[in-house]
Parts: sequence; C-alpha cells; structure tokens
Amino acid sequence: MYQTTKRPDSPVSIIGAGIAGAWQALLFAQAGHAVTLHERGDEAMTDATSHWAGGMLAPYCEAEVAEPIISRLGLRSLDIWRRELPDTPFNGSLVVAHPRERNDFERFARMTEDHRRLDAAGLAELEPSLEGRFRDALFFPAEGHVEPRRVLPKLHERIRAAGGTIKFCSDVTANDLANLDPKGIVIDCRGLGARDEQPELRGVKGEMILIESHEVQLARPVRLIHPRWPLYVIPRENGLFMLGATSIEAEDTGVSVRSALELLGAAYTVHPAFGEARIVEFGSGLRPAYPDNLPRIGIRGGKISVNGLYRHGFLIAPVLAELTLAYVQRGQIDNEVMQCL
Repeated sequence: MYQTTKRPDSPVSIIGAGIAGAWQALLFAQAGHAVTLHERGDEAMTDATSHWAGGMLAPYCEAEVAEPIISRLGLRSLDIWRRELPDTPFNGSLVVAHPRERNDFERFARMTEDHRRLDAAGLAELEPSLEGRFRDALFFPAEGHVEPRRVLPKLHERIRAAGGTIKFCSDVTANDLANLDPKGIVIDCRGLGARDEQPELRGVKGEMILIESHEVQLARPVRLIHPRWPLYVIPRENGLFMLGATSIEAEDTGVSVRSALELLGAAYTVHPAFGEARIVEFGSGLRPAYPDNLPRIGIRGGKISVNGLYRHGFLIAPVLAELTLAYVQRGQIDNEVMQCL
C-alpha cells in the first residue's frame, strides 16, 4: 500500500476530455469528489484522438497481438461499460478470412480465446449480409463496440449529472492547476500533449474511412484477416460503416493513398456492395504510446498521469479510471500499470 499525500476526498482536476479523461472524471465525480474536467478543444472534440477511434471493446480479439495485461484490463472494463452505460451494444464480433489467408486465420484462432467457430450457414444466420461470402468465421460473443462520437457526449453528460464541471477551450497544464489548488489532485490525460513532461511518448497513426451503404446490414464489427493488418468494418447508425485498423509509425495527419486503397479494397472483398458505397469522410488520429505500447499511470504526489493507451483507449479507459480512484481513496497500487515517480 502506498498512501497519497492528498486527502482521499480531495478536489480533482483532470486535463483532457477524451476517452481517458472522461472516464476518470465520471468515476471520481460518482465517488463524491469535486471534479473539474479541462479540455483545450471545443465541445465538438474534433481534434481529439477519440474522435477518430473505432470504439471496439474486444479484449479477446486483441489478445492476438497485445500483451496479457491488455486482456486483463479489457475484461474488467467490459463490466464497467455494462454497469455505467447499459445500452452499450454487446453483440460480439466476427473474424473472417479469404482462402489465401487461411494460415493466418488459424493462427488467430489459436492465439485467442472465448470464441466459437461458425460454418457458412451459422455465419449467414448471424449476419445475413455475409451469406455465401466466407466458408467459416470466428465469433467472439462477449465483445462489444461503441460509436466514439456518440458515446463521448454521453459520458460528458453523465459527468455533469454526477456533479462534475467540464470546461472546454481551457488550455491548462498540471502545474497551473497544482498551483491554483495545492490541496487538490491533478490527473493529466493529455495524450501526446503530455510530451512536454513525458518525451518518451510517441504518436502511432490510425487511419479511418467512413462510408455509407444501405445495401449491407451488420450488427457487429467484422475483422478481415489481411496480409498487413486486419481490416475492421464497424457498423454505425444510419447506414454508416467505419473502415480502419492501420497502425503506422508516423505522426503526420491524413490518410495515405496506399492506406485508402487497401482499406477500400479490403472492404469490397468483405462485400461487393461496398463498392457502391458513398465515401463520407477520411481521417486519422495519433494514438499516444510508450516504447512498450503499454498503458501507464504515473504518480508523483498529487499529480497523476494516465497515458499510453495506444490503440486500446476505449477498451481500457474505464478500468484505468477505476485503478486511479482506488489509489486515491485507498492507496491501492496495481504494479503492472502504476509507477510512483
């Protein structure tokens, strides 16, 4: 046990209203803290990494490439999503592959758990739009997904309902807030904006394309095994689908021609009707990552940083907030995630 130098009921200031900061603010406000959430952007949040995220809640699928800690954190987060936002869709997720990627498909099956194999008939029953498209699939029934641009405003609304305050267009630093209220706790969730204090952070670009098609109906995300990366086709409301999954070691913004061609081409192979879809939007976000691609909660007295969520932000943000709250209130430390600086 490690006791913070602050009182367990201290006021809490949080910087960054993206998915990490929003969950911190919600759980601390619900626990009775006086919470103020600062966001340098406006309420539209178009400059936030969360604006360009896929919103997949898929700890079992992520086990194929992620460290075991991500699965552990992600599984706990599923419970928190269900508790706090019970309308979150938990329709599961699907993994499919064309015959030429058969070996990679079988490898994915071996590397992951809690799935069942569907034959062509079972796949067609689950997703009629995919009838005749694939000979089998892996179905992960416990997984879910959210639409980031809809769920973030819901979280902000819940924060206000719990008594928290949100200040948009508020460009502050942890030192600014610590100086204003020496008795308070400051939680820094700025992502790449925190490189002024954490130069080891880097940005990993994730590109996305939003398309509209009313010829294809999907109830859950579909992952297509791909030679370079698995394509995600994530259903949104009103006939929209997000195509994504690139992870590029670059910090420029925008979508490259190569990525656009690969994402659109792969989507077409999932269903030919996507060839007639209307392109609504291209975009990309820079995911904050440490060299090991693992999340970190850094503690220095009354200043706490929550960062390095990489490509798992929506999956693990709730449990990181739960861990931070447990530390502040009870001095509890998770040694895999937390560092006392």
